[in-house]
Amino acid sequence: MAKFIVMFLLIANVLYAETVFAEPKPNILEPRKIVFSIKSADDEEINHVLSAANNVLKFYGPENVKMRIVAYYHGIKSLLKSEVKTSKRISALMQLDVEFVACGNTMRTKNIKEEALVDDVEIVTAGIVEMTERIKEGWIYIAP
Repeated sequence: MAKFIVMFLLIANVLYAETVFAEPKPNILEPRKIVFSIKSADDEEINHVLSAANNVLKFYGPENVKMRIVAYYHGIKSLLKSEVKTSKRISALMQLDVEFVACGNTMRTKNIKEEALVDDVEIVTAGIVEMTERIKEGWIYIAP
């Protein structure tokens, strides 16, 4: 019986465990700064990154997060207007102030014009350099 009670308490503790925030707790003045990357053209991987970003926003609240999603290499596909389902998800995340960034080098290599991208996507010279600089500034890189 004692084993049963101990086991029950352990399971209950795990089920109701809450994430403990690191200090300082995220807030409007000190948001969590998070950068994701999309480098694959695989729809499942693209959707996984967008879902992970959405989950982070739900957990912290969009006002407590500054987020950039950088697309490069084959992942540039995710930022194309012609990718209707993905572009709708991207537009919805943009409404929550998520910034999307396209790699200019990839665009040149793949002959993609700015007009082909979802509106309000920022274009940088090099996506990898963008990631490097954000990480150097203390942003958290998440690779789901």
